[in-house]
Amino acid sequence: MLHAEGPLLTIDVSARETTETDIDDELETFIGGRGVATKLAHDRIPFDADPFGPENRAYLATGPLQMSEMSFTGRMSMTGLSPLTDGLVSTNAGGYLSRNFADTGYSVVEITGASDELLAIHVTDEGIEFEAVPDLEGAAVPDVTDYMNERRDLDAENLVTVGPAGENLVRYACVMTYDSRAFGRGGLGAVLGSKNVKCVTFEGDSSPDIEMDEDVQSAVHRDAATSDDMMRRQGTTQGTEFINDNFSLPTRYFEKYHFEHADEIGGDAVEEKKYKKAACSVCAFACKLPTRDEERGVETEGPEFETVFSFGSNCEVDDVVDVMKSNELCDRYGLDTISAGNAVAAYLAAEDEFGNAELVHETVEKIARREGIGDTLAEGIGRFADELGVRDYTVKNMEFAAHDGRVLHGQGLSYAVANRGGDHMYSTTLRVEYSGEVDPEGLEGKPAIVRRREDHAAFRDSGIVCAFAGGTGLITEDQHELLFGCDYEDLLEVGGRVVELERHFNNKRGMNREDDALPYDLPGIEDALDEYYELRGWNDDGTVPDETVGEYAQAD
Repeated sequence: MLHAEGPLLTIDVSARETTETDIDDELETFIGGRGVATKLAHDRIPFDADPFGPENRAYLATGPLQMSEMSFTGRMSMTGLSPLTDGLVSTNAGGYLSRNFADTGYSVVEITGASDELLAIHVTDEGIEFEAVPDLEGAAVPDVTDYMNERRDLDAENLVTVGPAGENLVRYACVMTYDSRAFGRGGLGAVLGSKNVKCVTFEGDSSPDIEMDEDVQSAVHRDAATSDDMMRRQGTTQGTEFINDNFSLPTRYFEKYHFEHADEIGGDAVEEKKYKKAACSVCAFACKLPTRDEERGVETEGPEFETVFSFGSNCEVDDVVDVMKSNELCDRYGLDTISAGNAVAAYLAAEDEFGNAELVHETVEKIARREGIGDTLAEGIGRFADELGVRDYTVKNMEFAAHDGRVLHGQGLSYAVANRGGDHMYSTTLRVEYSGEVDPEGLEGKPAIVRRREDHAAFRDSGIVCAFAGGTGLITEDQHELLFGCDYEDLLEVGGRVVELERHFNNKRGMNREDDALPYDLPGIEDALDEYYELRGWNDDGTVPDETVGEYAQAD
């Protein structure tokens, strides 16, 4: 089976020491990316660790496909113990980082400990350097890039950066790369912030030589370049009006299912503000959205659909430039736009201020700096809902994505069982329900679908392949088999092990069936949970037997 190559680099920022470890066995079993990082996190982070404590570890990892020249491979993964959900979380980002990371020769970089001063860490194939950067305290993400460019001749594509939100331990702070691409969900920016790490840079010329099917690479690259998919013009916003008209676009902090001004913030409105094409590394699909409004001086990359929902319909803001501004602020400060937008929407609900875009922008700034009400909102909805008198629209404390489980029942089940909580990318069951391949209503047959799609997503994030490759049909199961040199079912088995390790780690932290709960009624959910656990071979209470993971990981 194709897998990443290269040692694990452990960086202890407390002692300013580094070590290299051979992880060939782990890579052969878990491919790379999310898979190998989950295995390492499961075995090396104490089950009782404090997410903000020095014992937590953050993992950056590539997969084997980052050694290719194929479209949809400009991504890498990040994993750690989430300060938002209190469980393991993995998230991945696009841009141009992955190949600079691979050029260092490492497959995984692990950051542990906590520094007594603000640090930049420089990782190269010739050694690692620790640099004290007191001048960067409180600096916005683009300012860090400017600093490193001036002093080190490094560009945004060489950096992962924590903004003020991460330094201030906002529980849904991102780690940013390329200034506008985010390791978005779960608060790993706050994990680096707790370690006093402002940025990590990567450069070198030592990427491993990994052979893979050249015919598949060429075919995928050609199809990406010639595709007429609307996503190439409008990114994920291309489905805004369709979802609003036919399913649900949550509005007014999930109070309504339809936004009457969706066309003013949807795909056409975003495309009107797009001023050039943009992509991730070596990708010909080029679905990114550089946008600007010269009259109001707003320039950003996006918004993508989730931001159109979180800062648009859910806040009842109907001006696309206002949504662009929210996106820009989140990128500058290092905030997950889904969690931040939902937190702001909850605040607007409590204050009866829906539609107040100026208040939205002021509140984002306060969250990033933990000032005033921002200090409360920075904790996440699950921790402040009672105080504000609003409903807790989260699962496992992770704020919901736009795809409404009250309408897409399989996606609702996915939110419930996902180890990350209310994250739409954990299984993307939404795709087969939007397409009509599966009836959105009801849960019959859905546990098996959720399980298979979770397993696919986990191996995809280990490879690493962009989710849009599968969503657009531009990489098939047969092509995956040729690329990875094994049966597709073997890849799903790898994905299943990743999901199981995440669940087992969370179980050891006290999570069980009670945490697989939704904030709304979904008919048949208890029977569906029983069926899902049975398919996984787990206990009725949603826990993984120790003997199951003991075959390939630390069980105690």
